Amino acid sequence: MLIWLDGLLRHRGARLLATAAGIGTAVALLATLGAFLSRAQQSMTARAVATVGVDWQVHLDTNADPKTVLDLVRAEPGVHTALPVAYVRVPALAATIRGSVSTTGAAVVVGLPDGYRDRFPGQIRDLGGGPGDGKGVLLAQQTAANLRAVPGTVITVQRPGLTPAEVTVTGVVDLPHADTMFAGTTPGTAVAPPDNVLLLPDTTFAEMFTPLRAVRADLFTDEVHARTDRRLPADPGRAYTATGGAARHLDADLAGAGHTTDNLGAALDAARADAAYATALFLFLATPGAVLAGLLTTVIVATASRRRQREQALLRTRGATTRQVLTFAAVESAACGVLGAGLGVAVAAALGAAVFGNPGTPLWSAAAAVAGVVVAAATVLLPAWRSLRADSVAAVRAGADHDRLPLVLRLGGDVAALAAAFLVLRATSAAGYQLVLAPEGAPRIAVDYWAFAGPALLWVGAALLLWRLVELALRFGRVPLTRLLRGPAGPLAGTAAAGLRRRRRAVATAVTLIALAVGFAVAAAGFTATYRQQAEVDARLTNGADVTVTAADAGSDSSGDLAGAIAGTPGVRHVETIQHRFAYVGADLQDLYAVRPATVTAGAHLADGWFTGGTAAALMQRLDRQPDGVLVSAETVVDFQLQPGDRITLRVTDARTGAATPVDFHFLGVVNEFPTAPTDSFLVVNETYLTAKAGAGPGTHLVDTAGGDPAAVAAALRTRLGPGPAVTDITTSRALVGSSLTAVDLGGLTRIELGFALAIAAAAAGLVLAVDMAERRRTFSVAAALGARRRHLAGFVAGEAAVIVGPAVLAGVALGVGQALVLVATLNGVFDPPPDRLAVPWGYLAVVIGSGVAAAAATVAAVVARTRRPDLTLLREP
Repeated sequence: MLIWLDGLLRHRGARLLATAAGIGTAVALLATLGAFLSRAQQSMTARAVATVGVDWQVHLDTNADPKTVLDLVRAEPGVHTALPVAYVRVPALAATIRGSVSTTGAAVVVGLPDGYRDRFPGQIRDLGGGPGDGKGVLLAQQTAANLRAVPGTVITVQRPGLTPAEVTVTGVVDLPHADTMFAGTTPGTAVAPPDNVLLLPDTTFAEMFTPLRAVRADLFTDEVHARTDRRLPADPGRAYTATGGAARHLDADLAGAGHTTDNLGAALDAARADAAYATALFLFLATPGAVLAGLLTTVIVATASRRRQREQALLRTRGATTRQVLTFAAVESAACGVLGAGLGVAVAAALGAAVFGNPGTPLWSAAAAVAGVVVAAATVLLPAWRSLRADSVAAVRAGADHDRLPLVLRLGGDVAALAAAFLVLRATSAAGYQLVLAPEGAPRIAVDYWAFAGPALLWVGAALLLWRLVELALRFGRVPLTRLLRGPAGPLAGTAAAGLRRRRRAVATAVTLIALAVGFAVAAAGFTATYRQQAEVDARLTNGADVTVTAADAGSDSSGDLAGAIAGTPGVRHVETIQHRFAYVGADLQDLYAVRPATVTAGAHLADGWFTGGTAAALMQRLDRQPDGVLVSAETVVDFQLQPGDRITLRVTDARTGAATPVDFHFLGVVNEFPTAPTDSFLVVNETYLTAKAGAGPGTHLVDTAGGDPAAVAAALRTRLGPGPAVTDITTSRALVGSSLTAVDLGGLTRIELGFALAIAAAAAGLVLAVDMAERRRTFSVAAALGARRRHLAGFVAGEAAVIVGPAVLAGVALGVGQALVLVATLNGVFDPPPDRLAVPWGYLAVVIGSGVAAAAATVAAVVARTRRPDLTLLREP
């Protein structure tokens, strides 16, 4: 065995290294992407937990004893802190500024215990006040804008049936978690967070509202806010199960005294769905690359199969037993497997440290290394075992070849695989299909792994079909092939064509492998480019524009001054103003957006894919021609069974009187997405018509920075506009919005994936040719010995390479584009919103094709250089 291994290293070292390199590529890809998946899940859990201000909100039922409930919550296992919070709904707040009285509509006053802000630091954010303020009387930002109040302003609180009370504002604050903080203040109804909020210390709250509670207890809501110790599993699914079970345990202990809103579980519920999509991404992106690396290794080994069979036959004729021959093959397999696994793990550790800041996890590294050893056994040991069982020594020495197509092609495997892929893809891309089904509150997530069959069958069917077509072309195309090679190979054209025809199975395999490698690179690039494109669209939808300015009093006379001040800020190219209000459709409260149809399409960068029934420009033109038209979200169309032209009466608060006003509209079309709009139910109407019917409402200014730095423009706007208007920029939103899957380091994953795809494509084009031509040195030496000119010999080699690489690249690009479309359709749930079209990374594709061609050219140059001095010792080989 030592003699055999020494001979392999000295005489077949290049082949062993090539085999180990293929195995190492598969190991490195699996280990790196596996480590990414593990860290991505940890990151998703951490980010989901970080976004929660209050883990549990315990809503006290009528007649429940607050102290008993508080003690019960504090005694619950895993609860870190718990504090009581009281809410009361009052008719209005008022303030007198320079003799002018400003009054709000209905408001909510909150009583907070001492230490609340320290225990729940994310709930309240200071905007205005002196150093150390924020623990006294606090006014929400929008309420302060409505009342034009600042720290030191005296606020009058209306108390039904009692005399008004007065408090002095000590600070202006923002409430980042208002949606959850006020979710239970109006029991049994689903409403938006209150526009007007006043926060009081619990002692001040008790003094002001204890008399009111005695006569109007229906206006009060009591809660216990709790924060857990957050010692959760790293996996979002397991963390969701843990926190959900704890919350249900608390509900059981409350025994009718209250019920729990699990905010932490709700955040983890979304994260676990994203973790399932991350797993799907891993399977879709990592599996083809690992399989392709394994195939590359197999082809490298198979290229020398005839030589290997002759070596085994020689051993058997000299007395070696089957066991000894298999032992020699096992030694070679182990050497390739161990070397490839070690190389792959080392590369994965280096890439992980450079890209993710972490060399990876031992579990994934070990699993990938085992996979590498298995690949080595499958590519080296298994073929040797099959040859020993199926081929006789005489047949091997005679060099018998099989002229028939492989059994899978004779049975029509390529057509069957493509037909099955079509059926699966048709089912998985149908309307309403979800790869990951995560019903809200359900303990388990269902992942339809059957969807993976579609892309897999497409890969298999396309590969088999390409192999069949290349084999047929070489079998029956000797004459046109000779003419094609006449230019570069000259008198050797016939010899080259005959050689390609004789080796058509090996050539078909090489073409197919190179095409699959190029297709893998194109598919990965197309999918990741589309993902980045849609992540940007998601951020723009959430933020509204490059920079968004929102002022609570935009319906006042100062609205025009605000728009002018924004437009005059350096870096601002265009300002598009929309009104954001609320309207009732029946009993359903929805967001209402009033726009200027003539300018909003370009000003807000509306995409055609956001609308159904027409392009964005066409629907906005219809809304301009028919001012009483309304665009309705798809959910509302289904809920209310709307048909085009139906009359819809919306109840909108009149900005001039404060009263609910019915306004008639007519249904024009469907809008699926809109800047700053929620993802479910909302309406888009004509601003001029709505203002005439219900006055001017709060406005949102969408700012186009013409490709400039949004963060810098946002900073300039904050300086110019002061603390009143809220200014957000897309740079910040890009890091915060979208799914938690978007929030993880997908950029690192993209670099890893595309880097491996590029390496595999280049290796397939160069290494396969190199190994194949190295095995055919005898043919080139014979031609050189017979007097072939150097120019014709170079053309001979280059012509063969062109016949292999040219069709492979073209087929690979076509396959990659098709596979990218399939990936985007199958992983549709990753995208929010779904893309209009596939993004094409032309630069990367040019690099992939250029690298493949360059690798092939380098191989040709090396082979040509070695044929200048023919190795006459090769002429003695059979």
